[in-house]
Amino acid sequence: MAVLQDRIALVTGGAQGLGAAICQRLAGEGAHVVVADIKLEQATATAEAVAAATGRRTLALAVNVTDEAQAAGMVARTVAEFGRLDLLVANAGIVRSGPVDELSLADWRAVMEVNLTGYFLAVKYAAQVMKQQGGGVIVQINSKSGKKGSYKNSAYAASKFGGIGFTQSLALELAEFGIRVNAICPGNLLDSPLWVNELYGQYAKRLGISEAEVRQKYVDQVPLRRGCTYDDVTNVLVFLASDQSSYMTGQAINVTGGQEMR
Repeated sequence: MAVLQDRIALVTGGAQGLGAAICQRLAGEGAHVVVADIKLEQATATAEAVAAATGRRTLALAVNVTDEAQAAGMVARTVAEFGRLDLLVANAGIVRSGPVDELSLADWRAVMEVNLTGYFLAVKYAAQVMKQQGGGVIVQINSKSGKKGSYKNSAYAASKFGGIGFTQSLALELAEFGIRVNAICPGNLLDSPLWVNELYGQYAKRLGISEAEVRQKYVDQVPLRRGCTYDDVTNVLVFLASDQSSYMTGQAINVTGGQEMR
């Protein structure tokens, strides 16, 4: 039997990139999956593709995780459709980088709202359900920037440091209800849409080098000499979501090729 057979998983930011890979992997391990994302068309396409590939039930939801009513509705709809909620993967996140003296307040607030407040709101309503049903698992997709400051990326790092503090606090608070809470801190997903479509261009312009040179610069920083992949992240996620990690809570697991070791 698959390790997540018939469990109900809710993935925020699930429409594309790492989020879509998470949905695919969870369903491949036997879970039924809710794909929640601000982009409904892409969420629907991902949900349909996952269902076709795995035979698992899926549901696409349009959700802005910074809106409390929408976060509450996301969880309520999941329970109405599937009867319970076993796993919340808080994956929704954004990046707004730049020197601190040039970073706009709007960008700072946007990062905090999505990366930290969005995590809080999803957990607030998921925890209510998990308490009633006697247990569950929450996993935040954090970052190596939650462990170590990030150059000219202070808003993102601050939000991710806050996410680890929130994760640890949740683990303490929810343990008595049989709810485990952990985080995964990936390294740079160098082949993801975020890097390919946005960050290479931003960093190339800032550093005055080509996009290929930017990529090599980041590869060279990793002891294992490659970028993080979706499989690297989802391998750890499946472990944390399963009963195999039943004695683990409050952890922030590095998946960085040795780039971060604390």
